Amino acid sequence: MKFTILSVVFLVLFGTACSRNASGSAIETEPAISLNTSTPALTPVPTNTTVPTLTYTPEPYWEYSIEYLRLRAYGSGKIEITERLGQNSAFTRYYFRYPSDGLNIYGFVNVPHGEGPFPVIIALHGYIDPGIYQTLDYTTHYADTLASTGYLVLHPNLRGYPPSDEGDNLFRVGMAIDVLNLIALVKEHSGEPGLLQFADSCRIGLWGHSMGAGVSTRVLTVSQDISAAVLYAAMSGDERKNFEAIQRWSNFSRGFEELAVPAELLSRISPNHFFENITAPVSIHHGLEDKLIPVAWSMQTCEHLKALGNQVECHYYETMPHTFYGPGDKEFIQQTIQFYDRYLVESNSNLGSQNLSGQCDP
Repeated sequence: MKFTILSVVFLVLFGTACSRNASGSAIETEPAISLNTSTPALTPVPTNTTVPTLTYTPEPYWEYSIEYLRLRAYGSGKIEITERLGQNSAFTRYYFRYPSDGLNIYGFVNVPHGEGPFPVIIALHGYIDPGIYQTLDYTTHYADTLASTGYLVLHPNLRGYPPSDEGDNLFRVGMAIDVLNLIALVKEHSGEPGLLQFADSCRIGLWGHSMGAGVSTRVLTVSQDISAAVLYAAMSGDERKNFEAIQRWSNFSRGFEELAVPAELLSRISPNHFFENITAPVSIHHGLEDKLIPVAWSMQTCEHLKALGNQVECHYYETMPHTFYGPGDKEFIQQTIQFYDRYLVESNSNLGSQNLSGQCDP
């Protein structure tokens, strides 16, 4: 739904004709009593009178703003298994599909063995040329490790990454919508027979690398259904910085549409202006030898969250590039598991968990 200044004025004028009763519902006010009982004369309306029509101009870029994303609804349909890929001693892997604003989004899920309920991690991949992307790509080993320690891991192919459909994705807001729809479906269908039978929708974690971490940052400013989030070599919360960098990375072939947005509207789209909405604990990780995404971006996010009083921990790795390897990668994985265990398992008594009726215990 799009709002305009005219629509707000209409609501204000309409509101002056109503009052509220004790229960808070709107009631019509009684008209003032007139002592003049005479019938007023009727003035005929000229037949050639033209009744003006009101036109409404949608506010530019409203549907990409954080405010709009917080107002709209998410989730419709179900998550479906499309293929069973196999299993090991710790988990079974499936391909899955779900609807997101008219698109089909695909991915894989690792379901731990046992009866659960299992905390859920939604893992988001970084940027890869969609022409060479594969569903079981470089982030698979992170998803596998998390599943091996008892987490149900959903790894969607974000829109535009085959076989997921393409769709509107200005500022990668479309990708965030795909994730928000997935969260809503997990909340709605966990505990039901099928893929989410042993998923605990009261304990949802978010994990993202690079582009996926940037998408995660936006999701965190919109949804309060996330209980813990890991941001790994994340894009900036400032979209101007992101798309100035994307222009350079793409040899000035991309990013022009985003950078054409006026600064006052861009501030309503950039997540860093809405960090006060973030309620989940956040764990930030970045390599000091990252030549792609400046480590300063993660440091700025870290300091901003600290200044707001958020629960945030920040880890920087001496010799690690944009994608970790070797001992640095093992340390990162260990830190990640400890973080999720602390906020999704050990503090479960504070978070509450899903009971047999599918509701979250307080």
